[in-house]
Amino acid sequence: MMTGGLFLCREEEIAEGEAKGFGPLGSYRRKIIVLRHQGALRAWLDSCPHYSTGTPMAWKTDAYLNGEGTHLACHSHGALFDMDTGECVIGPCLGQQLTPVSIAVTPAGEIFAEDLREEKAE
Repeated sequence: MMTGGLFLCREEEIAEGEAKGFGPLGSYRRKIIVLRHQGALRAWLDSCPHYSTGTPMAWKTDAYLNGEGTHLACHSHGALFDMDTGECVIGPCLGQQLTPVSIAVTPAGEIFAEDLREEKAE
């Protein structure tokens, strides 16, 4: 069990094929996207790599997937990202990748962010 993590949600809150944003949490500036795809939970920073400072990807709350539900989408740029790797497969950031966030799920089903790779807000 990890210590010092940030509580995101309970695992039953993320249905198969669904992505939700949480935060910003603690001293971090961006939300964390949690996605369930093919039974696996993954997490990414809500920050499109098209701009060096990043930009939020959803056009409304929890709107992180494209219309078909096959990719994570940046609705600002039309970029599409692979749900397993976070790699941009279509759009202006082709070949770049979303920033992964390591998560841990407790035996009680609570999801915590383990490793945020973002600079803390000043």
